[in-house]
Amino acid sequence: MKDFSYITNSHPAFIESLYQDFVKDPSSIDADMKKFFEGFDFAVANNAAAVNGGVATTDHSSAPIIDWMREIRVYRLILGYRNKGHLIAKTNPIRTRKDRGANLDLGFFGLSDADLDTTFNAGNLIGLGTATLRTIVQHLQDCYANHVGIEFKYISEQERVDWITKEMEVNFSTPLSLDKKKRILEKLNQGVMFEKFLHTKYIGQKRFSLEGGETTIAALDAIINTAAEHDVHEVVIGMAHRGRLNILANIMGKTYEQIFSEFEGTAKLDQTMGSGDVKYHMGYGSEVASSKGQKMHLKLMPNPSHLEAVDPVVLGFSRAKADVMYTSDFDKILPILIHGDASVAGQGIVYEVLQMSDLDGYSTGGTIHFVINNQIGFTTDFDDARSSDYCTSLAAAIQAPVLHVNGDDAEAVVKCVEIATRYRQTFNADIFVDMVCYRRHGHNEGDDPKFTQPQLYSLIEKHQNPREVYTQFLLQNGEPDARELAKEMEKEFWASLQDRLDEVKQKPLTYTYQPPELAWKSLRRAVQADFEKSPATAISEADFRKIFDAIMVWPADFAPLKKVEKIIQEKIKLFQTETKVDWATGELMAYSSLLLNGSDVRMSGQDVKRGTFSHRHAVLRDENTDSYYNRLSRIDGAKGHFRIYNSLLSEYGVLGFEYGYALANPNALVLWEAQFGDFCNGAQTMIDQFISGGEQKWNRMNGITLLLPHGYEGQGPEHSSARMERFLQACAELNMVVTNITTAANLFHALRRQLAWQFRKPLINFSPKANLRHPGSYSHMSEFINGGFKEILDDDTVTDASLIKKVLMCSGKLYFDLAERRQKLNTQDTAIVRLEQIYPLPYQQLEALNKKYNKATWFWVQEEPLNMGAASFLKMNLNTINFGIISRNPSAATATGYNKVHKQEQEEIIDTAFNI
Repeated sequence: MKDFSYITNSHPAFIESLYQDFVKDPSSIDADMKKFFEGFDFAVANNAAAVNGGVATTDHSSAPIIDWMREIRVYRLILGYRNKGHLIAKTNPIRTRKDRGANLDLGFFGLSDADLDTTFNAGNLIGLGTATLRTIVQHLQDCYANHVGIEFKYISEQERVDWITKEMEVNFSTPLSLDKKKRILEKLNQGVMFEKFLHTKYIGQKRFSLEGGETTIAALDAIINTAAEHDVHEVVIGMAHRGRLNILANIMGKTYEQIFSEFEGTAKLDQTMGSGDVKYHMGYGSEVASSKGQKMHLKLMPNPSHLEAVDPVVLGFSRAKADVMYTSDFDKILPILIHGDASVAGQGIVYEVLQMSDLDGYSTGGTIHFVINNQIGFTTDFDDARSSDYCTSLAAAIQAPVLHVNGDDAEAVVKCVEIATRYRQTFNADIFVDMVCYRRHGHNEGDDPKFTQPQLYSLIEKHQNPREVYTQFLLQNGEPDARELAKEMEKEFWASLQDRLDEVKQKPLTYTYQPPELAWKSLRRAVQADFEKSPATAISEADFRKIFDAIMVWPADFAPLKKVEKIIQEKIKLFQTETKVDWATGELMAYSSLLLNGSDVRMSGQDVKRGTFSHRHAVLRDENTDSYYNRLSRIDGAKGHFRIYNSLLSEYGVLGFEYGYALANPNALVLWEAQFGDFCNGAQTMIDQFISGGEQKWNRMNGITLLLPHGYEGQGPEHSSARMERFLQACAELNMVVTNITTAANLFHALRRQLAWQFRKPLINFSPKANLRHPGSYSHMSEFINGGFKEILDDDTVTDASLIKKVLMCSGKLYFDLAERRQKLNTQDTAIVRLEQIYPLPYQQLEALNKKYNKATWFWVQEEPLNMGAASFLKMNLNTINFGIISRNPSAATATGYNKVHKQEQEEIIDTAFNI
């Protein structure tokens, strides 16, 4: 709120002069003063209309004398409530709120109780007309300091401010219809009785109940119904454990029989793909009808225990569905993120997600953030859990409004979420609803909360549940049948729960699969044989030449940087003279060929348009106009979309978004490239909880591709290793593919293979840095128009295998160092074999090579220290070949920071390999 004390302390003549300026040109004065004078003019016009027989006039000459100072003081009071009313709002159903210095008493604005019955024109600003100060204050308290407090005055766009102001000061007080009240009571009944039933039947079992926050069920129901009225076809929900089972039952429509069978331990679990997960992590999809009969597709995403980790997955999934199902019309699909108060304040991923919200590559048209504010995190009081006034204070970073609402006031909660849904649809922007409630039990049902919060839980024990509170409210506000209606609902609902527990069949909701889901259903599970020999992924020579020619030109009126133009001309010359392409061209040709097949390609990461190492140049910049040119945008006959985005400086959030995008559409190649492979550390939660285990836990395949620049070139411990050992340690049950590729053609086939397979697997590729331009990585055209990915590259220099006494098996960049030394030494008895795919191991091909080089001693050679890289993985898994290991010595850090030491260590590896 602006400080108008300078006006309050000014001479009335100064205010009068401002008013005259307003009369001449309203846009010439401060926006808030303009609002004030507009309200004053409205009063003048109405007064004149009354005097002139109902005819309004804009003649200011007859305006009555106004006490400007006192009017301004009331205006400051109005602005004060709009800005800080949330600080005194009665949003906490359990305990008195902390005094946060709102300064909203009359004296702060130069007013007193003596002014309460004085009329003020400023009442026009809040829709009251000329009104007494008493009426104005009461209205402000009802709008901004009752059971709802709203933060929105940091929003700079006036249209949004005006929209919210109207909602709170005019529309919010509109009474709900009787049908809507019954709907709220029904949903509260479902939420409360479901928890009560589970608590009675499954004593002590973890379920992370919603008790204390059951109004969530009424809130979500209202969001879905309001969304349906505003052209939303699909809702995607992400949430943690608390209340999940209740939402599955009473929002998603999962049958009680299914839920009860999971509690009973009689559910038939499909474990053919892995170990499964606990019931309060699993996802679910359903098709429900809104209150007005519109079909709504609902998706609750599976999630791990890692707080808020599901958030970017929800948004990536929603973006993909919008792209593939609704021609990128974000109004058709609504993401909802349900947060806990401690996690939304404490987890940095929430901030990353918010920073994505309005970026071109990551926007989903706005997200509704619904906070189930238990006022406690496990056992930690909120005073120990955050420094900000609110758990939602980070919303101000993106100017997202926050509605704080008392969870015991079901009607206020429903009105808030309806406002939130309309706001999202109107402005395609994020909004928060912070429902302040409580947690009836401890963190889980077996935990005693009195150990840590004895006073709080003595209050909670005596507190009525939200259904009882609402029933009392209805009785006190003119709904005499409320108690009987609630009892009847309770009786019917309890009976139906018991019936379903007793195995009376409940008919599951009908479900119509969407095109992306049908595409997933057409796939199959992978088997080991799939990884012994890859499918053919070659393209025709005609397509090769068409693609190559298309990506090497640009519009006549486009002027790329001279240095970039020179780089591209060198690529053209390489092909013209040797019929070869380099690494970057092979990569772009893979994407282009998929576009030609009608598949989409999406790539994001830090600086991916150019590439960290200036190799990709997928998107060029005009050196004169700074305009963009996408080199893959003019491939004749291409039906797929190539979407490439330089990401925000985030790994965790962005990788989660891309995983979610790939989860929605199996027919898109989705890639995330780390700036350096080491930086995937920042996204380790996504890798461990989703990428490596998602198929086993949740029966959900995913073809996300990670490009992780990796290799030892003396750049120190932060720019050498993408931690291959960590990925390999997580490899089991054919859960992902790990490659370390050395040629442009093999990269081309690996990328195309991601969509050629009849299943989907995450691909983790350890990409080169220094060797992006190594001539040894170039590939002849014939390698692109024949065959497919080669899991192992045998030594093509060997003419007589019987002469080979030593086999150096390696992967990635080190191959070129070994090959260079062998050539220098002119050694004829050593073969160098490249393991291009490290997991799943191509056992049959390795066996064949072992037989071929049956007189040789085998060694695994790696750049990484002995305790890193693939050494321990191969020792554990490659039992049919007896091999030694050549590597750096075990190390705590991935690499040395001294270039001289690096060169010495590298030389020792090469020397040992040829002298041992």
